[in-house]
Amino acid sequence: MNNALTRRKALIAGTAAVSLADAVSVRAETNALRVSYGYSTGYLPLMIMRDQKLIEKHAAKIGLGSIDVTWQVLDGGNNINDAMLAGALDISGIGVPGYLVLRDRTLGRKQEMVGISALTSGALWLNTIEPRIRTLVDYTPKDRIAMPGIKTSFAAVVLQMAVAKQFGIENYARLDPNTVGMPHPEAYAAMMSGKTEITSHLASAPFSYLELKDPKVHRVFTTRDVIGPMSILMTMTQRSFAEANPGLVRAFLAAQEEASAFITQDHEGAAAVYTRVSQTKTAHDQVIQVLDDAENEYSVVPAGSLNYAQFLAAIGSLKQKPAAWTELFLPMLKDRNGS
Repeated sequence: MNNALTRRKALIAGTAAVSLADAVSVRAETNALRVSYGYSTGYLPLMIMRDQKLIEKHAAKIGLGSIDVTWQVLDGGNNINDAMLAGALDISGIGVPGYLVLRDRTLGRKQEMVGISALTSGALWLNTIEPRIRTLVDYTPKDRIAMPGIKTSFAAVVLQMAVAKQFGIENYARLDPNTVGMPHPEAYAAMMSGKTEITSHLASAPFSYLELKDPKVHRVFTTRDVIGPMSILMTMTQRSFAEANPGLVRAFLAAQEEASAFITQDHEGAAAVYTRVSQTKTAHDQVIQVLDDAENEYSVVPAGSLNYAQFLAAIGSLKQKPAAWTELFLPMLKDRNGS
């Protein structure tokens, strides 16, 4: 209870600090913003920002005037990366590893990506309906694991991290051929039907929780077993967009801090927003179960981003390993206690 209260005060204080520090007359070069988010409860801050028009609120507060914000639902690191590179999005929610790979590819280029904030810390669960699978050792070439994106998505990379821990770093890609790219809602439906090749799902909340309510499903591992309580999702933009629109990016961060504080203070209200905005038809009490679980926390401050980077550099996915977490994000967070 005291920890929750401390986090709540920190979030509120952070929101106030951003709002007051940036309450100056600024003018962005654009009055339109395009943002994407995915299906899981990890994207809940963005859903609340959409539902309560918080970006518009904070943009007006610092003198940006009327901002037209459009939202898109997009899941899977590969799909998000393609949209960002094509200039179809200004800001996107994405798994931390997916961002790290895209940032590395675009460093020094016109399309260079930079992080704005973390979204949530939590875990993915590898669930299965196959009784003989109890550990990663039990997977055979015929077993299929669904996840939002292959190779570079958060799910894909943490599976590789788990495989490396089990079989050695040289075998990190051992289960890559078993993976199938599929958005979480579709993966949930496919596995639970028992009528497709999908017998496992590396699932995020609330789908991970929903699956385990069925007695035919059991959990092989949680990513906390592999990487601990680290940030799983974050937001990113093109550095050129951030430099051209600093006020709008500050308004976005302030809006996210307000949304995170709202989640901490009001689980009932936050669950109602998820049910209304996500369109996943998840029952209200099931969302409450996710929010009540202490493993799921919402903060703009990244945790463990360098751990992902070190692994990705070790397997050759990053050409340039960052020396500090602050290299990965805009300077707005440099004085926060991140990692």
